[in-house]
Amino acid sequence: MTLGPLDKPVQFLKGVGPRRAEHLQRMGILTARDLLYHVPRRYDDASTITPVALAQVGMDVTVAGEVRSKGIVPTRSGLRIFQAVIRDDSGLITCAWPGQTWVERNIRKGDRILVTGPVKHFHGRQIQPREYVILEQATHTTHTTPPIPPSPRPPGTIFSTYPASEELPQWIFRRLFELNLDTLIGQVAREEYLPAPERDDLGLMELSAALRDLHRPPTLARAGTARRRLAFDELFFLGLMHASVRHQATRESPGIEFARTNRLIRALHDSLPFALTGAQAAALREIYADMTSPRRMNRMLQGDVGCGKTVVALFAMLLAVEGGCQAALMAPTEILAEQHARGIRRLLGGLPVELETLLGSVTGRRRERARARVASGEAHLVVGTHALIQEGVEFEALGLAVVDEQHRFGVRQRLALGERDPRPDTLLMSATPIPRSLAMTLHGELDLSTIDELPPGRRGVTTRLAGPHERAAVLREVCRHLDRGRQAYLVYPAIEESERADLVAAEAEFERLCREDLAGRRVALIHGRMKGDEKDTVMRAFQAGDLDVLVATTVVEVGIDVPNATVMVVENGERFGLSQLHQLRGRVGRGREGGLCVVIAAGSADNEPGPTPRLEVFARTTDGFEIAAADLAIRGQGDFFGVEQHGRGTELRFADIVKHEDLIRPARDRARALIDEDPQLSAASQQVVRARLERHYGDRVKLFGVG
Repeated sequence: MTLGPLDKPVQFLKGVGPRRAEHLQRMGILTARDLLYHVPRRYDDASTITPVALAQVGMDVTVAGEVRSKGIVPTRSGLRIFQAVIRDDSGLITCAWPGQTWVERNIRKGDRILVTGPVKHFHGRQIQPREYVILEQATHTTHTTPPIPPSPRPPGTIFSTYPASEELPQWIFRRLFELNLDTLIGQVAREEYLPAPERDDLGLMELSAALRDLHRPPTLARAGTARRRLAFDELFFLGLMHASVRHQATRESPGIEFARTNRLIRALHDSLPFALTGAQAAALREIYADMTSPRRMNRMLQGDVGCGKTVVALFAMLLAVEGGCQAALMAPTEILAEQHARGIRRLLGGLPVELETLLGSVTGRRRERARARVASGEAHLVVGTHALIQEGVEFEALGLAVVDEQHRFGVRQRLALGERDPRPDTLLMSATPIPRSLAMTLHGELDLSTIDELPPGRRGVTTRLAGPHERAAVLREVCRHLDRGRQAYLVYPAIEESERADLVAAEAEFERLCREDLAGRRVALIHGRMKGDEKDTVMRAFQAGDLDVLVATTVVEVGIDVPNATVMVVENGERFGLSQLHQLRGRVGRGREGGLCVVIAAGSADNEPGPTPRLEVFARTTDGFEIAAADLAIRGQGDFFGVEQHGRGTELRFADIVKHEDLIRPARDRARALIDEDPQLSAASQQVVRARLERHYGDRVKLFGVG
């Protein structure tokens, strides 16, 4: 493929050269296109710059001026301070960098700089900059690389500030864009792929205008509008990748077109002691539509703790059995698998459906007998752990694979259950609520069903925030629950004490509680360093009611259903994420009595600042989707990308899931429609789209012609 002007090495741009190209390459800027998409991290509006004469002590200001003098000033205490005097049209002011003498190497007399920071009084007014930007370098500076000629025009009213490095300070990026931006923008026009009517419908500007305004915005509002267009591009091409993977999977393995007879489904529906919620019924309709179509189902079912996902999955599994196939449910722990098996048996009652369990701890003749029942088809439903995907496990006709708590399995483990011939439909379940916008972005290749409604009549959980000074009172309340025959969880952020962190540790507290507050109670310790069989023994004892209190780390976050547990205490709550706290809270309130969750957080003490915004949200609501949305807004999307989606190219530089939520669905829908119409993007009109897709994702996902 012939390289276009934008894909040629950055070395050949004006003002670069071999040495500077090496520095740019270390920052990931290899081509002219990479430079064009080097995103400013901040903009400064010249209209908000304070004249030096008006900068008063106590103000936080941004000023711009020419460096008139500079030097390093020693103090009696031995501290060395770099100082620079800058001048604008209104006067002179000193900028001081205490203990940062290295700045002296970067700022030269005659440079025009922009500084931001508080104005303090020290031998007169001085600014102590939090950051500085070299707007224009003095023209007489000696360069070790080919010099960049001075800007042909004064800087505009909006200053763009870029990610920079010691070898490539801010002023170099500014000059490079002054010298090359117009030429690069001229090459972008031919890469426009969105017709004007579609741009108008979505309120988007042309691509070339967006890139121009990204670097040289006439106003801050135009910079935001430019980012909106580039955000759509990111979401659209991410959607294309997802749609291509989805289409490829469907083409290579068409689904099983299940015939619904209602023989089992109707019997289960009539025997249930409760009515399905509207959200459960809606999710089932979506699942049934997939399973009765020729297309292979690849769907995620997400919902809050206790919303009834397992019942929905059971109805789907019975449809597979009605269609003459088997169905399997894989859970991450043996306790959770056994819990599912008990619940399913109870719901099935007298229905003519055979259920088998496959667990790693089951060996010998019992394991061989279970495997034989699965291989012969005698077992219609199979519930198990990763033992389901071990060598030697064969199904007669697996039609539906359900994976519970899907985030607890690796991608290959999730796929292994579905890699059969013919390939079964797949239903992934997650009890970690994700805002729909984020779920559509993370899991764009999956269809999404959401249960956002809890069954009526649940007593729910009362949540309280407490300070460390209230710990004794909280433990007395725990004892009152125990006196009524109930059970409790005490959760800690660390296993053992550490000098580097002021955290309450599980091991030390377990020993203290056994001696003092909980003396005479049946208390056990569980944490992630224990062996699997040790953890299972403790969990089973707690589940059976043989223990009163479980002192634990976050290993109890999922997989335990103990209706008799009514109180949860979380220490150092400020150290947990919102979604993690919500999952922990979900361990209580599962019986008729309801539950109590107390979060002890350092920020809640009387002599300390109040609870953090995260904890206030947590205490205010038990709605997991509201919590997840608040968590996304507070933490930003960075925490969601890179871990679960590692290696899939989902990093978003322009798109913000909260700000650009209205673009997610149209970007995804347009991508899916395009792939459905032209899966290989072979039409002449789509060559630009295909080239951009391959350029961005080609090294990560083989989208075309490869299984």
